[in-house]
Amino acid sequence: MKYLQNSSLDPHFNMAFDEFCLEQLKADEPVFYLWQNRPSVIIGLNQSAYAEVNLPYLREKGIVLARRVTGGGAVYHDLQNLNYTITGRIRDLETDYPAYVETMARALRQLGVPAEVSGRNDILVDGRKCSGYAKRVSKDRLMIHGTLMYDVDIDTLTQVLATPGSKLSAAGISSVRSRVANLKEYLPRFPDIHAFQAALQALLAGDDGEIRLTDAQIAQIEADATAKYRTWEWIYGHSPVAAFRVGKKFACGRVEAAFSLKAGCIDSLRFSGDFLGNLPADRIAKALQGCRFTREAILAVLSQEPVENCFDRLSAEELTALLVEA
Repeated sequence: MKYLQNSSLDPHFNMAFDEFCLEQLKADEPVFYLWQNRPSVIIGLNQSAYAEVNLPYLREKGIVLARRVTGGGAVYHDLQNLNYTITGRIRDLETDYPAYVETMARALRQLGVPAEVSGRNDILVDGRKCSGYAKRVSKDRLMIHGTLMYDVDIDTLTQVLATPGSKLSAAGISSVRSRVANLKEYLPRFPDIHAFQAALQALLAGDDGEIRLTDAQIAQIEADATAKYRTWEWIYGHSPVAAFRVGKKFACGRVEAAFSLKAGCIDSLRFSGDFLGNLPADRIAKALQGCRFTREAILAVLSQEPVENCFDRLSAEELTALLVEA
């Protein structure tokens, strides 16, 4: 297969790169490229950013959140993970899609990894997952892309994909370790991920050579990344409905909040608990309906409301924290 080079480590640019190659790269035969992201979580097209990812942990560690154009689940990328994308003109989905996936598994076997395609969207090694992949069709073209875990930080992977508010035990982390495998242990002849990438690229490309994008095409991808993939509307606003319930003890008593998010905004909210206040808390709930679910937006609304009269001695900052740190 002919190949492209993509040296960017920016997850949002790389999502735009994938979409560009699927929809606008004119090539009759399949094209592939290998690429990396700096530490990031990439959620599937149909997932809720709030329900699938430990957002407080991401903020604490400076890990990027991005959304891709394919379905499937959330994945963690770091610089010890290698990603692959294959795009091509589709002739028969039932034939081309499995063939693309098997191409990657076969290449891994040629490098000494006992890889096999298994399940809905996994490549396994000795029964453990080393790669997850997803697909998308656009008109007459097909794209698959996936991960290749070379030496990924499993502890961080476990934490970022924990649902908000959950506490993973050591046993839970051990369970994750037992289900996933880093390819490094199967590739002792490669000193690092870069040597692995070079060998895999040479194997997949053969004698077919490289395709180069023009400066104008790269500029278009960068513009698409800014207009779509870096926006709150795409990353958070695209989220489907998700429901949450949180609670905490304050000086006024216990405050519980049951709320749902739709398109990244508060769709419904109800307060309950044994808290004291001079005014009904329904006023606060109504004020927050339709508010974008960010710390800044919620605090801006609550700063204009009599929070301390609805919840005795509870500040707008404390109520904001209760909601967004859920």
